[in-house]
Amino acid sequence: MVAVQPVSRALVPKDSVAATRVSARNYDEFQSDLEIFEEIRARPECVLAVTMAHCSVERREMMLSQDSPEALARAGDNMRTLRTGGLMRTVEQALFVYGIDDPARPTVRQIGLGGMARTDDIRTQDRPEGTIVRNEEIREEKVRGRAALIGATEAFVGTVNHAVEDADGVLEDALAAWADDRPPAFAADDERGCTHRVWLVEERRPIRHFQDLLAAEPLAYVADGNHRSAAAVMAGLSGYLGVFFPARTLGLAPYNRLVEGPRLEGGDLLERIGRSFTVEVARDVEGYQPSRVHDIGLYADGVWRRLTPRAGAFDPDNAVETIDADIVQRRLFSDVLSITDARDPRLTFVGGDRDACYLRSRVDSGEFAYAVTLAPVTMEQFVAVCRQGRLMPPKSTWFQPKLRMGLVIAALDER
Repeated sequence: MVAVQPVSRALVPKDSVAATRVSARNYDEFQSDLEIFEEIRARPECVLAVTMAHCSVERREMMLSQDSPEALARAGDNMRTLRTGGLMRTVEQALFVYGIDDPARPTVRQIGLGGMARTDDIRTQDRPEGTIVRNEEIREEKVRGRAALIGATEAFVGTVNHAVEDADGVLEDALAAWADDRPPAFAADDERGCTHRVWLVEERRPIRHFQDLLAAEPLAYVADGNHRSAAAVMAGLSGYLGVFFPARTLGLAPYNRLVEGPRLEGGDLLERIGRSFTVEVARDVEGYQPSRVHDIGLYADGVWRRLTPRAGAFDPDNAVETIDADIVQRRLFSDVLSITDARDPRLTFVGGDRDACYLRSRVDSGEFAYAVTLAPVTMEQFVAVCRQGRLMPPKSTWFQPKLRMGLVIAALDER
């Protein structure tokens, strides 16, 4: 049974104009702190000034160390400014319906149920019966920083994205009916042209109805926000802000890689790669972005090549090993380039909001030796890994569109 509770004190934009001014992309949608600094300078009222307060400075040379006492103090100050600046209002004891219209997926209606998920429901080794399944290795340093931010701001700002199977479609139909019957409380467009809409659910009877529908789900899988959910546990919270979407409505985009040198000589590189992959020159000269699993793009020395794993390169019965990110890590990065750890600083991960031409340009500039492009993980692969109780390979899933930060914030100061 998957449980969700109303948000005791939700901070939400007063209207759509305020939602546009306050909301922002998630921090992992930026390639550098400099990009975040520039975004905050252009939009000083946006929630990034809270979640990435070390970049909320007048000049780039003044940027602080992330999670430092100075940055956390600034996050607290910026949170107080956000709460009292006239753009936000407080709603008590509410669930919410979150819908995203994505022009890249015009036939898909992504709509989910938002509220407070229970930290006690997170599955762990000590709690194997937990109904919320995390599927990514957690970096304690990152969790500690997110927990410190919760304490400094007395708020849970980031929202955790969950997938539920909703096999009979009852949850999706009920959410769609709620949205179709009333205008949203507010809406905001993102940088990709997606429209994010939020409907508040404040009446006791519909709250209970939605809770009952979600309770019919045996499991929820964390799609995006493993570290944020872990931070809630570390901060001693009983719940964290989350949205539960029917899995079939979630979109997955490529999650590509840039690799620092040194470069191998062309013949040596191809000979080593050929042990685990068949190799052919790709037709797409400008940028090869695979669309099917087990098609892998490699850019080096001015040429895009298509790699296909040979038989024996992975175990088809192990759901993790079928993921292209895992195949590339083991058979290309480790076996060929001697990069044995997926967290090696020579690897830069590039989300689906940047195309293959962008990756090619970073290699052509001399910053990187190789670019690797991967097809999006399928939802079937993602669910299979969760069902087997395994962990997804690091940086393998890029759910897109991502939830917009700042549309719903859980205030925690009532503690």
